[in-house]
Amino acid sequence: MSTRTPTPTDQGWRGVAAEKHDEVSASVSALLQARTSRLLKSVLRPHKRGIWLLVALIVVQNLAALAGPLLVGLGIDKGLPPLIDDQDAGPIVTVIVALLLATAIQMVSQRSFLVLTARIGQDVVLDLRRRVFDHFQRLSQAFHEEYTSGRVISRQTSDMDAISEFLADGVQAVVVAGLSIVTIGITMLLLDVPLALVGLTSFIPLVALTVWFRRESGKAYRSSREAVARVIVQFVETFGGLRAVQAFRREPRNEEIFLGLNEEYRLTTKRSFDLIAVYMPGIKLVGNLTIGVVLLFGGYRVMDGDLQIGVLTAFLLYLRRFFDPLQDLSQFFNSFQSATAALEKLAGVLDEPLSVQEPESARPLPKARGDLRLSGVQFGYRDRVVLPHLDLHVPAGQTVALVGRTGAGKTTIARLVGRVWDPVQGSVALDGIDLHDLGDADLHRAVVTVTQESFLFTGTVADNIAFGRPGATREQVEAAAREIGAHDFISRLPQGYDTDVAKRGGRLSAGQRQLVSFARAFLADPAVLVLDEATSSLDIPSERLVQQALRTILADRTAIIIAHRLSTVEIADRVLVLEAGRVVEDGTPSELVGGGGRYATLHRQWADSLV
Repeated sequence: MSTRTPTPTDQGWRGVAAEKHDEVSASVSALLQARTSRLLKSVLRPHKRGIWLLVALIVVQNLAALAGPLLVGLGIDKGLPPLIDDQDAGPIVTVIVALLLATAIQMVSQRSFLVLTARIGQDVVLDLRRRVFDHFQRLSQAFHEEYTSGRVISRQTSDMDAISEFLADGVQAVVVAGLSIVTIGITMLLLDVPLALVGLTSFIPLVALTVWFRRESGKAYRSSREAVARVIVQFVETFGGLRAVQAFRREPRNEEIFLGLNEEYRLTTKRSFDLIAVYMPGIKLVGNLTIGVVLLFGGYRVMDGDLQIGVLTAFLLYLRRFFDPLQDLSQFFNSFQSATAALEKLAGVLDEPLSVQEPESARPLPKARGDLRLSGVQFGYRDRVVLPHLDLHVPAGQTVALVGRTGAGKTTIARLVGRVWDPVQGSVALDGIDLHDLGDADLHRAVVTVTQESFLFTGTVADNIAFGRPGATREQVEAAAREIGAHDFISRLPQGYDTDVAKRGGRLSAGQRQLVSFARAFLADPAVLVLDEATSSLDIPSERLVQQALRTILADRTAIIIAHRLSTVEIADRVLVLEAGRVVEDGTPSELVGGGGRYATLHRQWADSLV
């Protein structure tokens, strides 16, 4: 097997490729920093006064802390000689009182800083949680089909916890460390320039060490946030689909995947601690060597009479305090990097554009009639066209059933009517008003969708029915259940309407859950009702109950029914047979059954399946 020696041309292309990669990486990094900065500014803007007060408190605290070594030096040089020579305790007592006063000021300002930091920090986290939750709710279903629930949970849990932890414990350390380094450096220069120049030479290795640590730890903590998100995703998906996992004996394979992701998370976390294990001892080594050099140089000058011993003592105390903040900073740097990586993730989510934008000046729709018109509607998913060109008019009060094979465009039409998506071209209008021009409140009050999932929230039966109209009275809830035909089975439950439905409505059967979801929709009283496979998961007895409820809920309102069970289609006023996004048949159920077309064939096949 021969090996070809790289030519200069190869090396040139590699160099260009590497350069392009670096440019792309720099651009991505700049974008991340820009949007993270925007998010940080927006959450801190309401707390301007509090932040300025924090600045004032930290300055006072820092100045009070700086006074300590200076007062110790003054006590040695100016307080001890009078006490020893003349038995005059006045100067040393003055120094001690000043030292106690500085300590008291430092304690009070530090306590005030911690209390105010905690309050602002919790307000910021609360604001972030609200923003992320609200934005996730407003993002389209298409986004949530790609962005897994585990990643959503990761954003609201581990990422928020990382930010909260840093705001609670790390802010003071980082701010105090940064301010202390600057002020102590200036103080040392004012105290003695030659000693300061010797001490500050340590800045060269410290800066190099810090730049290296910041770069590498930033990469490590981003990897750590991504790794923990993958762990959460796997955990949520495994237990969300636990029935399938157990049915197909998937436990060993899932455990293998989970252990692999856990190991990846362990390694990324270990990398972070390995970096700290180099950075912290490195700072201590540089600090101790610098103190030794300063002590040697200063001691020589004291013996030579060129420097007072009190000044040297104060300088050494300052020098120790100069390196202590760097060590504190290294301890909280992991928290800082973790919070920064988490904030980048949250900024990315909040920058995700809404696929359906609410109009700035919405047209009012006080009472919708339910007249629907789709004009020249085109829609597709990425490179696949679903609706090439659709014109459809559904008069107010008409029930239309959409029939066709999977992928024919039935659900797409339903989602366009509910404005889950917007058409690529054309328009969808309700009562002559383009859905683009309707406010969300009016649209969602006028159009309601009921799916086969019939999702019920943890809580009582009454709570789940009232979900359709927040603020509905108990009488209104029970009236809706009676109209739908759900009152009898609800009354037989252990606590009636106050029975807890359990997680996802697990205490109720599929038919009962669907009746509750119909009662919810009936209480909402929409002008347009979309039923997306609302009876497909029901057995025959449950379907009969739901069919009776359907006749009640569909009366005097516009309805779009998507169903593979043609027993549900038979109650429609009109049937549209779709194929590749086009209407190929349009008529009443009885007309189409006797017409010998596609619907007649589907009806015959369905009837044969019941035999």
